[in-house]
Amino acid sequence: MCKILHNNWEVSVMKVYVDQDECIACGVCIDMCPDVFDWNEDGKSHVIVDEVPADLEDCVRDAMSSCPTEAIKEA
Repeated sequence: MCKILHNNWEVSVMKVYVDQDECIACGVCIDMCPDVFDWNEDGKSHVIVDEVPADLEDCVRDAMSSCPTEAIKEA
């Protein structure tokens, strides 16, 4: 989670990325959370949003814990 200041309020924002060296292209994250992950031109998963929408944070956490190589990281 990173924190940003918005209208003098501190807001937590979840940002993630897929470590391309660790991704084995199994597709688990894409199957679990297709609104956040998709295939890239190399056939590996990548994140398609700048910030994870609040309603998808649990989905992303589940994908992170399900990734067999722990390639999904918080930024």
